[in-house]
Amino acid sequence: MARPDKAAAVAQLQEEFSSSAAVVLTEYRGLTVKNLKDLRRSLGEDASYAVAKNTLALIAAKQAGIDGLDDQLTGPTAFTFIRGDVAQVAKGLRDFAKANPLLVIKGGVLEGRVLDADQVKTLADLESREVLLSKLAGAMKASLSKAVGTFAAPLTQAAQLLGALETKAQEDPSAIGGAGTPAAVDQKSDDAQSVTASAPAEDTAGTPASEAADAAAATTDAAADAASKE
Repeated sequence: MARPDKAAAVAQLQEEFSSSAAVVLTEYRGLTVKNLKDLRRSLGEDASYAVAKNTLALIAAKQAGIDGLDDQLTGPTAFTFIRGDVAQVAKGLRDFAKANPLLVIKGGVLEGRVLDADQVKTLADLESREVLLSKLAGAMKASLSKAVGTFAAPLTQAAQLLGALETKAQEDPSAIGGAGTPAAVDQKSDDAQSVTASAPAEDTAGTPASEAADAAAATTDAAADAASKE
């Protein structure tokens, strides 16, 4: 392959590595053209299946920031570049490999991390993106409903307590220190002041205190008269 063609091939592979959600490496030796066509069709629009030289793929992967593919890039290698549901495409590859043992999963890359063959097969056991999104939506809905109930419960309880407190205050003001009946307290205070102001001043004469004072004065006068007679 001429140098310009190699550079173009590396650039194309680098773009595929960079833009793909995951990449699965397979060995396709022994598969017929019809088998490969069936495989591409089974992957759908979420992935593309391409055969490339290992040396060019290794350069492209490193330029895309992916290291560690050296051991997997041996023998004839084809690359499944996944742009959609990773689990769904992994299931398709696994099922095709069961029906066509000549397709061997060698490993792959997921978000820049190199995976071995067993890890790639584990991806096939994951639930599809649609199922995960559905479960996530259900969990978020349940969490939001729980949060709304948690915030609403104290407010409802507070409103009930305030209503009960208001009713209790109206029935028995002394239960909360007369709260809720300030007019009654003020009326009692005004009545007490009016009683004090309207009461006539009592004559202090005739009281025990005044009688004692009169007696003391009489005693003083008698003593003075006795002294003058002597």
